Amino acid sequence: MANIKEIRDRIESVGDTMKITNAMYLISSTKLRKARKMLTDTEPFFFSTKAMIERVVSHLPEGTKNIFLETRKDIPERERKRGYIIFTDDKGLAGAYNHNVLKIAEEHIHSDGDHWKLFVIGELGRYHFTSRNMAIEESFMFTSQNPTLHRARKIAAEILEYYYDRKIDEFYVVYTTMRGATCEARFEKLLPLDFIEEIRQEAPPPGIMLEEFLMEPSPSAILDNIVPNYVTGFIYGALVEAFCSVQNSRMQAMDNANKNAEKMIAELKKSYNRQRQAQITQEITEVVSGAKALKRSKEAKLKKTRG
Repeated sequence: MANIKEIRDRIESVGDTMKITNAMYLISSTKLRKARKMLTDTEPFFFSTKAMIERVVSHLPEGTKNIFLETRKDIPERERKRGYIIFTDDKGLAGAYNHNVLKIAEEHIHSDGDHWKLFVIGELGRYHFTSRNMAIEESFMFTSQNPTLHRARKIAAEILEYYYDRKIDEFYVVYTTMRGATCEARFEKLLPLDFIEEIRQEAPPPGIMLEEFLMEPSPSAILDNIVPNYVTGFIYGALVEAFCSVQNSRMQAMDNANKNAEKMIAELKKSYNRQRQAQITQEITEVVSGAKALKRSKEAKLKKTRG
């Protein structure tokens, strides 16, 4: 059993760790408020861009050709080259946040044979795949802690370059979103845009007059402008959602750490008090025993003197 000094040192050590976890909790809560505001500011742009694409696609003339109108379904399922854009964090201490994202990514990667490429955001994702000898096609060498529209444009530009050159047939995104107070790892298709195909296959309701659109310089040129904006908006939204989620996950992890530390300190204090009480009892016993022994010694001397 640990002695009193060891228990006291342990209480101080847990208390010092608790100060750090408390500070991390407060920092994450501040960042979460900032990220939620960014997300609220971003959503109108994203949904407006998607609505504009839907309006344009529903009015496209017959025979319009554009790379974003292709479904790539002429390529057999097992032969399609897939790109996975994976959003992880730069550090741990966020519960199961990174584990959940990497688990979903690996499940899909292993089911695709050799027709996949990885596009990784976040230091932990880079380390995870590198340590498993899984080749990373593009590693975006900036922190995931500061999502900006500039960074989203950079990621979108590189991804679209692969799509234009037909090096990748389909792009998927693995990231984390917030649903209330909980976080959910998601796997979503980014390109080709499935909702474009759905709109083109839908017949206009009978009796409904379509709007007249004048598309200049051409329908294809308009798609070439608005679809990249949509992709940029999607990636920026994923960056912000991931940033929100990791701060929320870290807050919960630090809150759990604080509660566990409080329980640990309470148990250590009980143990400390028991040890201290036992020590005091032992000291009292030793004093009493010494006093009795001294008394017996004096009585023995007194008897010898009298005798």
